[in-house]
Amino acid sequence: MFDLFRSRETSVRILLGFLLLVVAVSMLTYLIPNYNTGGSSGNDAVIAEIGKDVITLPEVQRLVQMTMRNRQLPAEILPNYLPQMIDEMITQRAMFLQAQSLGFQVSDADVAMTIQQMVPNLFPDGKFVGNAQYAALLAQQNMTVEQFEGDLRRQIMIARLRDIALEGTVVTPAEIEAAFKKKAERIKIEWVKLTADKYKAESQPSAAEMQEFFKTNSGQYMVPEKRNLTVLIADQAKIEATVNPSDDDLLKTYNQNPESFRTPERVRIRHILVMTKDKPPADEPKLKAKADDLLKQVRAGADFAKLAKENSEDPGSKDKGGDYWVQKDGQMAKEFEDAAFTLKPGQSDLIKTTYGYHVVQVMERQAAGVRAFNEVKGDLAAQWKKQRVSEILNAAGDKAANALKADPTHPEKVAAAYNMQVVKVDGYSGGDIPELGSSPDFAQSVAGLKKGEVSQSVTAGNKIAVAVVNDVTLPHAPAFEDVQNQVRDAMVQNRSTAALQKHAQELIDKANSMGGDLAKAAKSMGLEAKTSPEVERGGTIEGLGSASYVAAGFDKPDGTVFGPSGTPDGARIVGKVIAHFAPDMSKLADQRSALRDELKSQRSRDRSTLFENGVKDALIKQGKIKIHQDVIARLLASYRS
Repeated sequence: MFDLFRSRETSVRILLGFLLLVVAVSMLTYLIPNYNTGGSSGNDAVIAEIGKDVITLPEVQRLVQMTMRNRQLPAEILPNYLPQMIDEMITQRAMFLQAQSLGFQVSDADVAMTIQQMVPNLFPDGKFVGNAQYAALLAQQNMTVEQFEGDLRRQIMIARLRDIALEGTVVTPAEIEAAFKKKAERIKIEWVKLTADKYKAESQPSAAEMQEFFKTNSGQYMVPEKRNLTVLIADQAKIEATVNPSDDDLLKTYNQNPESFRTPERVRIRHILVMTKDKPPADEPKLKAKADDLLKQVRAGADFAKLAKENSEDPGSKDKGGDYWVQKDGQMAKEFEDAAFTLKPGQSDLIKTTYGYHVVQVMERQAAGVRAFNEVKGDLAAQWKKQRVSEILNAAGDKAANALKADPTHPEKVAAAYNMQVVKVDGYSGGDIPELGSSPDFAQSVAGLKKGEVSQSVTAGNKIAVAVVNDVTLPHAPAFEDVQNQVRDAMVQNRSTAALQKHAQELIDKANSMGGDLAKAAKSMGLEAKTSPEVERGGTIEGLGSASYVAAGFDKPDGTVFGPSGTPDGARIVGKVIAHFAPDMSKLADQRSALRDELKSQRSRDRSTLFENGVKDALIKQGKIKIHQDVIARLLASYRS
């Protein structure tokens, strides 16, 4: 609701660093992976040292756990992305170290303002939910207020350092013109699409060829080690349904920190915005007259909410009838805040800010004070239940693991004792368990266990799981008959790709030998040539798809046969340039601003990457960053296994 009354540039940059923080605080671990900014214990293997700071194995493992929990990466491709994730963590710490060395500082007010901008769900109706609920929300992510705000302070410093590095990004008129010409240039082509189906017969392997391929590549078809498991799962939702606090429990929580429920003086206000910002100055008299007329209607008793929905240009409040709460915190435009605290309830007025004319009406004024117990009882109950369920879950997992170790042959009895679900999983070698989802931590907890052994309890989303191994099947080579279809598919895929490439090149060679007659060459090979309309680089061609598949043609002279290029469906494209068409330069003026912004944005991204890499490389040369590749290699090996 505050979108139109505060500068969001800095917060947007920080938001990019935090990714989805504004959507879900549950992703804090992924967005701000540093849980131990002051170092680590001597037992933690250190992945990298950045100044006095360190990145430890547990930190990276927590990052991985949260990434998988939020389904941001499939488990099978995680090892490919893990080095990038670690490199990004190192880069972030390097940027922070550089910002510190340059004397950057962030005030408490900066942190507070950023939190309100980035996590609006902590401020329903503009009112802070209180320190207790704020701390509880972070505690669910195993973070304290100090850790969260310390990491946020670091992100603000990094954003400011980037701002300085990117100042002065300039795009010249010549570069804009060149970009327009490249974007608006059109070509007309002849094209032929070769698909695998046409050459399916020549791609089929014989039985003998399949046997030989299997012998040569048998390692690709090894059956991995598998385990039959009995998994005990404690579900947060089911436990939460059985847990309810008493009024005494809630009163105790309320009385422990009553100051967290204190609210400042605030005013409930309604407004209608007639926007003048980014509109021609010549329109202002007309807009002012509209605002005056709206004020007149309001003072005459018109339905304010209806007028706001029909006329206000503030997207954050118009659908709520222009209604929200205002506090004296400097977050609103000064003129707007002054009016809110000057007018009396029921009074209306017209004020002007940098955004336009505001028809405002004060509804009620609330004095500063502590919210009553009954007013916050619902929030306290929700907070109490989450904390209590978390305690029960963790205790149930640990106790169930100990009970299973004492008697692994009767998991049903253990499950009944701790209100857990029993799930039988045969042939487990990693991956999803329907009742649990994807959990690399669970997969690691059972990897290497022998028959009869019990895993540690593992958190997977909002569940706790512990498993006992009933049986183990060692890795082994399969019989050819068991993987015959896989072998055939692999060979057909390989041969189809080779056949397509061969025939596409044959078509190019034949067309060139016929004086560039692509249609004639295609017909001689049982193929059909089609002609496109005039198309830009970003356009599409009916029957073919994106013009990017024939992008090479834009840089070739008329009459040139080019290709082959590939498409996502595995086809090959051979083309011939019929003609080039110069762009309509009269349209440049309309696109100049957008092109400038696009080029500037791309240049800023490129400069940002170069700057960050330069900072990191310089600190490595200075000995201020030390990366332990052996530890990273062991970590990668553990996830690959």
